[in-house]
Amino acid sequence: MADMLVNLMDIPSCDERIAKLASKGINIRRAMTPDMMAVLDFVEKTTGRFAKGECMASFSHHPVSCYIAEKEGKLIGYACYDATMKDFFGPTEVLKEFQGHGIGAALLLKCLHSLKEEGYGYAVIGSVGPADFYKKVCNAVVIPSSEKKSIYDDFMQF
Repeated sequence: MADMLVNLMDIPSCDERIAKLASKGINIRRAMTPDMMAVLDFVEKTTGRFAKGECMASFSHHPVSCYIAEKEGKLIGYACYDATMKDFFGPTEVLKEFQGHGIGAALLLKCLHSLKEEGYGYAVIGSVGPADFYKKVCNAVVIPSSEKKSIYDDFMQF
């Protein structure tokens, strides 16, 4: 899978999306250290061990570089940045029953705006599956030759 690049000077606002989700009882917020164990358990169940390790790194940053989506006190999605590598978006996941409601887009845009606020001009979305989603939400473009050699190629397999 290829990596994608996002120009952070040209990303849409996420405020309207987040307000619309809030009107449906879905809260998007930055994770806090007390959320860590619940978030890591969620990540391992929904996305796997590798993603759990990446997400764990996001809790070592100040502020925490992970956003979560919750409804009625239940975790339904997450997205991290600066976890795998500096200036990278991911990992991310939204529960299947909540996909298609704009939660993933809101989480993505919150992370990208945070990267911009922290001084980055561009962001990398690593090893994307749904490239069309990223093109549509944040005008991401595929990085040529990124599928030939990826930072993910050297993950330990155990």
